Amino acid sequence: MKLFMWLSLFLVQLLPISVWAGLPEASFEEVQMESELGSKIASKVQEALEAKKMPGCVVAIARQGKVVYLQAFGNRQIEPSVEPMKVDSVFDMASLTKPIVTATCIMQLVEAGKIDLDAPVLQYLSEFRGHGKEAITVRQLLIHVSGLTPDNALRDYDNGWSAAYAKICDLTLLSEPGKQFRYSDVGFLLLGEIVKRVSTQPLDEYAKQHIFQPLGMEETGFNPPAGLQERAVTTTQVDGVWLQGVVHDPRANRCGGVAGHAGLFSTAEDLLVYAQAMLDARSEAGSILLPHTLSQMTRSYDAAGDVRGLGWDKRSAYSRNRGKTMSNAAYGHGGFTGTSLWIDPEQDLVVLFLSNRVHPNGQGSINDLAGAIGTLAADACLAD
Repeated sequence: MKLFMWLSLFLVQLLPISVWAGLPEASFEEVQMESELGSKIASKVQEALEAKKMPGCVVAIARQGKVVYLQAFGNRQIEPSVEPMKVDSVFDMASLTKPIVTATCIMQLVEAGKIDLDAPVLQYLSEFRGHGKEAITVRQLLIHVSGLTPDNALRDYDNGWSAAYAKICDLTLLSEPGKQFRYSDVGFLLLGEIVKRVSTQPLDEYAKQHIFQPLGMEETGFNPPAGLQERAVTTTQVDGVWLQGVVHDPRANRCGGVAGHAGLFSTAEDLLVYAQAMLDARSEAGSILLPHTLSQMTRSYDAAGDVRGLGWDKRSAYSRNRGKTMSNAAYGHGGFTGTSLWIDPEQDLVVLFLSNRVHPNGQGSINDLAGAIGTLAADACLAD
């Protein structure tokens, strides 16, 4: 029996992802496959839970516009009390903010003719000059070959974004633009500022208006309200207070919870809707991106030896969460808190892994697990 024939074995009728976006409330049935693949995923996750790689996770797989696996495992927190993980738990996306929000916003503005990818950053941020920074382009920020440091000092953010931005504008380069791949939060902080300047809207407001609301992603955004905070996974302690629904990244936290590199919160349901919109954009106008823009964003670019998309990972030192058998067309990203999303257009496949691996002490590790699940899902496609 081919692995993807378990669609007929589901206990509930599966609806196309596009249908969920129209529901008034996020309400998922917890789906378990009666299949070899489902058993393998559950076994891998259980091993990770027993090894204390994370307290809990949500795993979701979609193919051809349908959810074929959705399951919560473990707990969303184990301190100060134990609370079970649920499929509608709210997660701190960490660096998944980069492609889902910041890069998508940039590409919409490129599509609108308001940003030129090969224009210098200086064209949009007039203060960003000196020490060779005038040569850095928007495209180089997106593929992490700008020559900028990964992160400037945390103390630079103590007085908020405006003060931190002034410090960033004074930075010297670590390498010549275009010559070395160096994953940089600083670069995406700058991209977030470009979105704000060009659109005349704060990043969070622009993303809400142009991405989340059009897709019906009602449980996605920055600085989640109280109702979503209550369902949020707990990360770590800061000054004796457990962070729940408050951004974990210390720089984004000091920027008021909104930043180009981190700060997004979302659920499995909403992220599957976003991923399907990306797949739909291959051939449909009127989605969040036009087909030619999507192609430009997700194709492979040489990032000084690594392979990146515009805001997306393809094959790089950060791709352990990718899986080994996805096609070369696949693109995805991970997040420090234990999140991972990969989209393979050749297989019409979405693999989503959301965890709270930093809870309670920041010592968890999930990249190998996320990659193993990606491999299992891609292998099932190949066997179909």
